[in-house]
Amino acid sequence: MTTSTLVPSPLLPSVTVSAVPAASTHAGTRVKHPRILSIAGSDPSGGAGIQADIKSISAHGGYAMAAITALTAQNTQGVVGIHVPPVSFLTSQLDAVAADITLDAVKIGMLGNAEVMKAVGDWLARVAPAVVVLDPVMIATSGDALVEDGTRQALLDLLKVTHLVTPNLPELAVLLNLPEATSWSVALEQGKALAAEHGVMVLVKGGHLPGPQCPDALVGPDGAVNEFEGARINTANTHGTGCSLSSAVATLQAQTGDWVESVHRAKLWLAGALEAAEALQVGSGAGPINHLHALWGSAAPADQTFSSELWADCAPQRAAIFDLDFIQELAAGTLHPSHFAYYLAQDAQYLTTYSRVLARASSLAPTEAEQKFWAGGAQNCIDVELGLHRDWLSKYPLESPQGPVTKHYVDHLQAVAFGGSYGEVVAAVLPCYWLYAEVGRLLHADYLGFEGEHPYGTWLATYADEDFARATQQAISFTDAAARRGSPLERLKMREAFAYSAQYEVDFFAAPHLLVEGLAGASRD
Repeated sequence: MTTSTLVPSPLLPSVTVSAVPAASTHAGTRVKHPRILSIAGSDPSGGAGIQADIKSISAHGGYAMAAITALTAQNTQGVVGIHVPPVSFLTSQLDAVAADITLDAVKIGMLGNAEVMKAVGDWLARVAPAVVVLDPVMIATSGDALVEDGTRQALLDLLKVTHLVTPNLPELAVLLNLPEATSWSVALEQGKALAAEHGVMVLVKGGHLPGPQCPDALVGPDGAVNEFEGARINTANTHGTGCSLSSAVATLQAQTGDWVESVHRAKLWLAGALEAAEALQVGSGAGPINHLHALWGSAAPADQTFSSELWADCAPQRAAIFDLDFIQELAAGTLHPSHFAYYLAQDAQYLTTYSRVLARASSLAPTEAEQKFWAGGAQNCIDVELGLHRDWLSKYPLESPQGPVTKHYVDHLQAVAFGGSYGEVVAAVLPCYWLYAEVGRLLHADYLGFEGEHPYGTWLATYADEDFARATQQAISFTDAAARRGSPLERLKMREAFAYSAQYEVDFFAAPHLLVEGLAGASRD
């Protein structure tokens, strides 16, 4: 039996997950601005269906398209009428779009009857989009039925051409022909049953359960589970939450190619949309969520949204670091001593300035906890890190002036520290924590699997330092807090400061192989 284990994710600082098997991910094409087709019904009040999908897709940077399966007459209080156009016209819509536009993902919502479901299934089988997310819409938030009786088997047949299905608990029960789950453990078992029986990933949603928490779980066909914690948002404005979440996941999956990250980011976004929903003041029933809350000038990123986006944005830099000869040779134990000595000498010089920048962050920090944290980091650079470098430099001596990469990096940090806001400073110093911790995590894992005596073993062993891992998480948390307090302009500048530092981290690790030979030639001259 497959069980779930809760472990800290190295990519996203707060989510606890266990891995979904790679064979079950159906990874997308990683398009920055993906083209997403929503196949769903229309909601004239704008809170659900096609209208919600378009807003959700657009909020995540996608290009939204729509094929209408049904027209509804509804508002925030309920559904008063449904009209299903001829299936042949729906097929014409689908064929017209697919003949002209590359589809990076398809989201499926309301399908009014079995004939419509079969037509959509046949079309998907022909077109085979890279990402297909099915939200099996059966009942509106108001409690009104949105599909005809007798459509269960037709909906199950659609799972054959679906990668992820996102039922709420009543819909999950209908798909399995079981009573609705009344506990999270039962909901998970039902999700595993559906996933295993139909070979599809299932997003189990706990929103219908009572209590202060609102958990979700991504379940793979083999029973592997990724759980996502979340507090329940106290609001009556929940119209269209299922439509909006599923279209957000489809859009993010086309961008990330990682279902766990896509669900995590979509869930964070949905929490912000629910929290900001009251400001819309739409209708007298279950109002809509605020899909575009992040675009409002007064909006602040929720929870770890800002740091998650920073981490996603620096994916090219992370990949570049692990492709470097320096990192690969350090892990393999084949790194030339002169390259290692150059790195040590430059890092020691870098840390001298870095400690001053951390002290500057402490002086700007708005809370006592943050002041103490950054001050402690500055002291640690002096007492521990520089001491460690001095010990190793005695074994690998090298007369090395400050290199050009080191100079550019410390100039950048000092410019931000003494010309930018507190948020900009913490964003600028964060890559030295976060990317170093990620490099260390993987290098230490390689070191543990090394056979024989590793020439840099005692150095690599320091990468397993639990205190530094905890400090990294704290630095991430303080950066998110600064982003929430800051203005949209300040958050933009924080992104820029982080991006420059992330690239300098790549250049810093690359410098030994690029510059050591030049230094050796100069000394011979």
